[in-house]
Amino acid sequence: MGRGIRLLAATVLATVALTACAGGKDAVDQNANGSFGYVQATAKGTVIEAGKRKLAGPVKGTLLAGGDYRLSTDKGKVVVLNFFASWCGPCANESPQFEAVYRKRKAEGVTFVGLDVNDRKDAAAAFVRDKGLSFPVVYDEIGKTALQIGNVPLAGLPDTVIVDRQGRVAAVYVGPVLPKDLNQVLDELSKEA
Repeated sequence: MGRGIRLLAATVLATVALTACAGGKDAVDQNANGSFGYVQATAKGTVIEAGKRKLAGPVKGTLLAGGDYRLSTDKGKVVVLNFFASWCGPCANESPQFEAVYRKRKAEGVTFVGLDVNDRKDAAAAFVRDKGLSFPVVYDEIGKTALQIGNVPLAGLPDTVIVDRQGRVAAVYVGPVLPKDLNQVLDELSKEA
């Protein structure tokens, strides 16, 4: 019963976030008190203009393999945060592709972090093992990291958030991302100071 309530709460939270922030043409909306949220996804293969990017919140969580993860430790790198779950079909297709891009680009200062949400821990561990994922994976059953980043609307899975070298959210992608689109964005962000 507890898992069902948590899943329902996460779904309602995501729905409220989507419907409450459905207007505007920009991906980022900042209100009068200085907080911000994401009103829509970024078009695949594009980034938010550098001047409109906002700092990502203090993302932190427990790694599936043990230990803690903090986004702040990756400042100076381009960080791909990928929300997924073991039961998600598109995630099963996307994750091995992300692993290939990660292995190819990690020497360039690009890192990937998986955020397993709405999942059982044993299923998450099996998924990571079966897909051969070598990048760190945060086990985040209730999806709190989406709120930590800056109210990222998780309409479904997979979702991907890319953080630039300065720790600012550079893109929010809803749904699967193809390697060609991801590499195009990583090329652009890798050239930024």
